[in-house]
Amino acid sequence: MENTSDLQPNFAGFDYTAGRRAFMRTLGLGAAGAALLSAAGGPVNAQTATVGAAEVFNFALNLEYLEAEFYLRAAFGRGLADSDISGTGTLGAVTGGRQVTFATPLIQGYANEIADDEEKHVRFLRAILGGSRVARPTINFVDSFNALARFSGLGNTFDAFANETNFLLAAFVFEDVGVTAYKGAAPLIRNNEFLEATAGILAVEAYHAGIIRTVLASRGLFQQAQAISDLRDFFDGPSDLDFGIGTSARPDLVPTDSNALAISRTPAQVLAIVYASGTAQPGGFFPNGLNGAVR
Repeated sequence: MENTSDLQPNFAGFDYTAGRRAFMRTLGLGAAGAALLSAAGGPVNAQTATVGAAEVFNFALNLEYLEAEFYLRAAFGRGLADSDISGTGTLGAVTGGRQVTFATPLIQGYANEIADDEEKHVRFLRAILGGSRVARPTINFVDSFNALARFSGLGNTFDAFANETNFLLAAFVFEDVGVTAYKGAAPLIRNNEFLEATAGILAVEAYHAGIIRTVLASRGLFQQAQAISDLRDFFDGPSDLDFGIGTSARPDLVPTDSNALAISRTPAQVLAIVYASGTAQPGGFFPNGLNGAVR
């Protein structure tokens, strides 16, 4: 495994240590960011301009914890190392998850690569945040998927780790949400080096989403994917922000707006999905909520 020094931004002439200090000192959210944090239940006061961006990165770290724990368990039968989960806030346990018995070597290869990427995302964000990083919150992969299955009409229970088809459908729950979350956060980051880093994570999440969407379509899982998409749209509010994968006659593998741009979600909308509540009330994958101010 790579250590955190290997995961530092690889920018020409960029002093990582000084950059992190500058990030903590000067990265801010302007008026739009303050309004966004307010909508997400975060603190809005005179200090928002200096601490808001750190909270946005910690919000992203919570989501990366979720994805990393899901993929690492599915691919390798393990979770994050103890050295990768500590931080401020309450350290939580992970319920559920186990290694998937993959029938298709290529699908297992996808799972392995995505798991490795998500683990590195966690380490990268933790390195950027330093002592301000939040601990991994409590994560539940049992009750959450069962609830989502009932809501979406896919059944009373859903074991995301039972087989590779279930794994792919479960991965679809996460991937598009991650892309829209990073897209929504990008305009709030003023430091160019860290904006580039955020863009790098966004691009990787989009690659992941494209893989999952394409494989689901190749297996004809259009109806199931649409049910999951409809559920995400139900949770995140009245706006139509989500897309399934189309139909066999007309696949829709790249979800975009009318200008062919990726969709954005606010933290409040992301929380409504991962909490499986349609609100900022903790539940779903995070029964005790996220760690950090944006929760």
